[in-house]
Amino acid sequence: MTYCVGLLLNDGMVLLSDTRTNAGLDNIATYRKMFTFENPGERIVVILTAGSLSITQTTVAELREAVEDPDATPETSILLAPTMLKVAEIVGNRLARVRQAVDDKLAVMRQGASASMIVAGQRKGGAMRMFLIYPEGNFIEATEDTPFLQIGEHKYGKPILDRVVRRSTSLADAQKAVLLSMDSTLRSNLSVGMPLDLAVIPAGECRVAFTRRFEAGDQDFARISAAWSKALRDSFAKIRI
Repeated sequence: MTYCVGLLLNDGMVLLSDTRTNAGLDNIATYRKMFTFENPGERIVVILTAGSLSITQTTVAELREAVEDPDATPETSILLAPTMLKVAEIVGNRLARVRQAVDDKLAVMRQGASASMIVAGQRKGGAMRMFLIYPEGNFIEATEDTPFLQIGEHKYGKPILDRVVRRSTSLADAQKAVLLSMDSTLRSNLSVGMPLDLAVIPAGECRVAFTRRFEAGDQDFARISAAWSKALRDSFAKIRI
């Protein structure tokens, strides 16, 4: 399992992913789930992944191969696509094809596999857009009313986002929100784990302006987590029924 979250704000986009994967309690490993495709100043596309590693790794590898193909076209490359909507379509079609191929192989053993993705980005002259790609290749888009998307083990980290995140939220507060959302998930589900990957994309810049990896035991993350726990305990104690 995993947890990834993306915020689409007036000031830019903030994305966070964990890195834990497991195939049982005795087979836990760390794999990056955030992938960046970038032509700084011209186009930025960040993909977050959740689900079967065989599906997500193959899909990302094929997307990267298509970008690097000398014969790449706007129909095949996410760095040449005319719009972010077309980027989402390319990613969705690729994910669906890979998932179907893996499913066909697993069907012999009466097993299945699935995966989903968040695609966020902007092209020069275009609007920032963020999509959640389902295993079947269809997708939905973040909106003014719902300016964030989640994949993976999302239920524990959703309440704080529902309460505090608006399109007008600053990039600084957005980073705090996604980290606290992740902290809530880490505390409630052992299948999500550190390190964490954070990326910030300012509006109109078409580039990742800031990245950070939070390793296990990171002092800043521990401080934020402790402060949040104390704030919740203090607020709880003050409520009267």
